[in-house]
Amino acid sequence: MPETTPQPPPHPAWENGWAPDTSRAPGTRRLWLAGMLAVATVVACVTAIAVSHKTPDRSASPGSTATGNTDNGPGLLSFASPSASGTTAPPKGTSGMSATSPSASATATATAHGSTPKAAPSSAKPSKSAPSKGGSGGSAQQPSTAQRSVRSVNYPDRYWHVSDGLVKLDAPRGSESRADSTFTVVTGLANSSCYSFRTSDGKYLRHRNFLLRADSDDGSSLFEQDATFCARASSYSGAVMLESVNYPGRYLRHQNFQLKLDPYQNSDLYRADSAFRFVDPLA
Repeated sequence: MPETTPQPPPHPAWENGWAPDTSRAPGTRRLWLAGMLAVATVVACVTAIAVSHKTPDRSASPGSTATGNTDNGPGLLSFASPSASGTTAPPKGTSGMSATSPSASATATATAHGSTPKAAPSSAKPSKSAPSKGGSGGSAQQPSTAQRSVRSVNYPDRYWHVSDGLVKLDAPRGSESRADSTFTVVTGLANSSCYSFRTSDGKYLRHRNFLLRADSDDGSSLFEQDATFCARASSYSGAVMLESVNYPGRYLRHQNFQLKLDPYQNSDLYRADSAFRFVDPLA
């Protein structure tokens, strides 16, 4: 009996009567659709690039160059360097808070005389908070250019007196002592609105090392400043304070009956020690 090879059953037809195409490999339709989609994507990209290159830059003004366009777009910070013309120069002039420096010539002169360099003359006055005593108290007594003696306010029996070259506060004694307590008040050697005091033997009262003494005029600018004092209002009626012209803020006052140049102090003792009255000459 001959052998019979079994045959595979035929493919069943679909319900709608369509039979699958077995003449081509499975998945070909999907590959074809994917390829068409890729080609379309490439064509769209190429077209977009071509259009963007052909579109002119409408934001640029006529005649402007690429380097002249400084628009960085929104959200970007631009740090430009300030121009030289926009820099504000520092103000010129001298500050009101700057100290006066002595000139070179004054320094050289001071060094030659063994004294501290002096500052420029000033019209500085004592503190306005100083209490006013007595009647007027608000105006400085202006002695005329004549012979005068100088009497202390808080020691009214004592006068300026030249003793061994220094000026002290002494009580008058004999005729020689009275002559040494009498001075010719002249126009200030360094400032015509101030005063200098000349002794009977032609010397002048000047400060040196802040002590008042009688010295011969050597014609120097330093001597003229050391021998010039400006009258300032005292808190005592009819009295004055005498301020140094080259050490503004320092006034003649007595201490241990020695006349010296001291910085102003806001105290009753200082104001009394530095107050003097010009009276008739003792000699």
